Amino acid sequence: EVELLGKGHSDLGEVAPEIKASERRTAVAIADLEWREMEGDDCEFRYGDGTNEAQDNDFPTVERSRLQEMLSLLGLEMYQVQKLSLQDSLQISFDSMKNWAPQVPKDLPWNFLRKLQALNADARNTTMVLDVLPDARPVEKESQMEEEIIYWDPADDLAADIYSFSELPTPDTPVNPLDLLCALLISSDSFLQQEIVLKMALCQFALPLVLPDSENHYHTFLLWAMRGIVRTWWSQPPRGVGSFREDSVVLSRAPAFAFVRMDVSSNSKSQLLNAVLSPGHRQWDCFWHRDLNLGTNAREISDGLVEISWFFPSGREDLDIFPEPVTFLNLRGDIGSHWLQFKLLTEISSAVFILTDNISKKEYKLLYSMKESTTKYYFILSPYRGKRNTNLRFLNKLIPVLKIDHSHVLVKVSSTDSDSFVKRIRAIVGNVLRAPCRRVSVEDMAHAARKLGLKVDEDCEECQKAKDRMERITRKIKDSDAYRRDELRLQGDPWRKAAQVEKEFCQLQWAVDPPEKHRAELRRRLLELRMQQNSHDPSLGVQEFISGISSPSLSEKQYFLRWMEWGLARVAQPRLRQPPETLLTLRPKHGGATDLGELLWPEPLGVEHFLREMGQFYEAESCLVEAGRLPAGQRRFAHFPGLASELLLTGLPLELIDGSTLSMPVRWVTGLLKELHVRLERRSRLVVLSALGVPGTGKSTLLNTMFGLRFATGKSCSPRGAFMQLITVAEGFSQDLGCDHILVIDSGGLIGGALTSAGDRFELEASLATLLMGLSNVTVISLAETKDIPAAILHAFLRLEKTGHMPNYQFVYQNLHDVSVPGPRPRDKRQLLDPPGDLSRAAAQMEKQSDGFRALAGLAFCDPEKQHIWHIPGLWHGAPPMAAVSLAYSEAIFELKRCLLENIRNGLSNQNKNIQQLIELVRRL
Repeated sequence: EVELLGKGHSDLGEVAPEIKASERRTAVAIADLEWREMEGDDCEFRYGDGTNEAQDNDFPTVERSRLQEMLSLLGLEMYQVQKLSLQDSLQISFDSMKNWAPQVPKDLPWNFLRKLQALNADARNTTMVLDVLPDARPVEKESQMEEEIIYWDPADDLAADIYSFSELPTPDTPVNPLDLLCALLISSDSFLQQEIVLKMALCQFALPLVLPDSENHYHTFLLWAMRGIVRTWWSQPPRGVGSFREDSVVLSRAPAFAFVRMDVSSNSKSQLLNAVLSPGHRQWDCFWHRDLNLGTNAREISDGLVEISWFFPSGREDLDIFPEPVTFLNLRGDIGSHWLQFKLLTEISSAVFILTDNISKKEYKLLYSMKESTTKYYFILSPYRGKRNTNLRFLNKLIPVLKIDHSHVLVKVSSTDSDSFVKRIRAIVGNVLRAPCRRVSVEDMAHAARKLGLKVDEDCEECQKAKDRMERITRKIKDSDAYRRDELRLQGDPWRKAAQVEKEFCQLQWAVDPPEKHRAELRRRLLELRMQQNSHDPSLGVQEFISGISSPSLSEKQYFLRWMEWGLARVAQPRLRQPPETLLTLRPKHGGATDLGELLWPEPLGVEHFLREMGQFYEAESCLVEAGRLPAGQRRFAHFPGLASELLLTGLPLELIDGSTLSMPVRWVTGLLKELHVRLERRSRLVVLSALGVPGTGKSTLLNTMFGLRFATGKSCSPRGAFMQLITVAEGFSQDLGCDHILVIDSGGLIGGALTSAGDRFELEASLATLLMGLSNVTVISLAETKDIPAAILHAFLRLEKTGHMPNYQFVYQNLHDVSVPGPRPRDKRQLLDPPGDLSRAAAQMEKQSDGFRALAGLAFCDPEKQHIWHIPGLWHGAPPMAAVSLAYSEAIFELKRCLLENIRNGLSNQNKNIQQLIELVRRL
């Protein structure tokens, strides 16, 4: 017997409306419900022996077994204690080389992650190709109680639920995409959750805001998971000139509109939301809905999920549905079963749209309890499918309670014109926007969630300790330039002068009979500069940073680095006059001639500056030890490369070529690689893959999409130097691929445009291109137009041919303008490789090569018939900021990735190297 103890209630739904419908069904199925009145407002379930659920953990609940069965079905049970990490999801494996379709449910999470990493619009499709049915027992129906006698009141609506008790998916039954998403998020650590949500945002999918916990009913508000999402939109003040504005979606405030279902609705909330958000006749399925493939599959664990999406204006009248950013929220499931989530939505929304066919006494009482709310309520009814007279009676009672009138009641039946109805919804939203209304950020929503007792993912101890440490650093930064000058003292003039002296000293190594006196003078100047650097101590901010990355807790270290990235970006943001061209706002740009001043654009303060400072302390100390000016036993900074190598292993891009001096700190880089070799032990075989091209050709975006990397995108928001990031090859695949790790190098903004002159700027670019290509086994050259090969890269070709080191080259032509433009015809591909053009002639003359008029095809061993040249379609499907990544772009990037890995496996990428060999190559080059 189950007894619900409450006060003055006659219906289970009234007592505990936040409890899920399936839990109610469980209570009904176990025994008769006896209602008793007692004093007090709290209620709890009790069994016949007087014990409650907390006292008896063996009490069977359908939701608990459903969650566990779903996790087991998807192969995620093993990740409930040790969560699935971001590094786990990015490993290169056999599956990275094939465009496979899932055959069993356990394939679905990995298929979803792989497609999401590639920004594939079909990532949510859970269709399985069942060529061979697995030999698996069907999942037992947990609602099957053959020996039980079930009692219910025939008049009770719960009786119908007994017969609609859904079965769990079996190995040959598709899984609802929302169940897959919830199961994967529950099984992932905070950093993989963040990556999943970020990639979903790029795909313009609705994002999970409140993650339901169907087992413990301790729902989680996903604030941390959304921290990395930044959007750019057109901001038009009432008076004055409009401009683009960039901000984090977590911090920017906008009016919010919630769409919920009460009991049963013939109309789909998600379809309606998609229509409201889609400009013109282009329907984008931001919210998954019942008419999509598998959209009607029963949800097993995702009821109670709250999703969020935004509309952002672009400044184009033909596309902008609303004049300002607007937030839209969608609750999955019935509000009566998820009262806590509904309560949250009413507290954060400017208006709530309630879709229903029936308003019964139970629903009336639920809404009556919201009488103190200041939120506007709108009803969308299908009265001909429901109880029309009953609906009208209860609506008339609700009008004074909810402070609504008849204009707040909309009727939509099958004969209603959909376009007109969508315009009416937009008009209501527009009217609310024009009036004074509540504007909330995601942080504000999280604050409201805490008050209601929801768990906020960001409130864990490690995350908060890391945030506090970040704030101790950033609160002292009032001006970025002044902070760099006063706190990061080893950079600036001392490092630039030392780098220049080292370049001159290096060039003397290749001179014929260099004067010893000049060599000694350079050595003396270098030691003076290094002694000057070594006389300083790390500033308090740098010491705090070092403490943050020295934390014994890997999670706290990762939290700290993410907080630092966002905190520093926030500090530097007021200095940006133009919106950064991030992945979300990438705009077409032509590579062209630029001067040195353009190359050295103002660099935003970032994590790399603190690591650069550590590198200079290490460089100065190492130089003095080598010269015998400092005993090795007095070293203070010898452990710095070890700290940096640990960051590289956790997935942080590290600077290879310093963006301020455009030179490589050789001692720091080689020290870092030595420590990496120690930590990797026997798994130290490397393939080096580099990407070069003019800024704005999409090379960083290409690498991020291909391998799930974190290179900064966009000239005005990213650092200038070249960065490297490490990808792990799965142990089971490393023997076949021939390497244990892939070191990916992004040239950043080091390479300019067309040939300008033979001055210092050009020589610098050519040297840097030679260095990066010389370190590489594979080089991807990103081009904005078929003839746009930077002159510095042509010089690198000619120089490397002398050494006999020729990496495997792939030329990538990216269409930055229109997705409908077809790829280049075969003769266009040949044209890219056929000289003698002006650039080839000039490059050959400057390198003093008499045979410089040969075809580039002969120089680079490129055969246009062997897929050395790639056409990548346009990135966007539509116009940013509401555009999604095009499916054609995603598929083309996957094919390029497959080809690169195939070349590595087949040994076409030149001889693979271990870390020791790479260290020697760095020194030589």
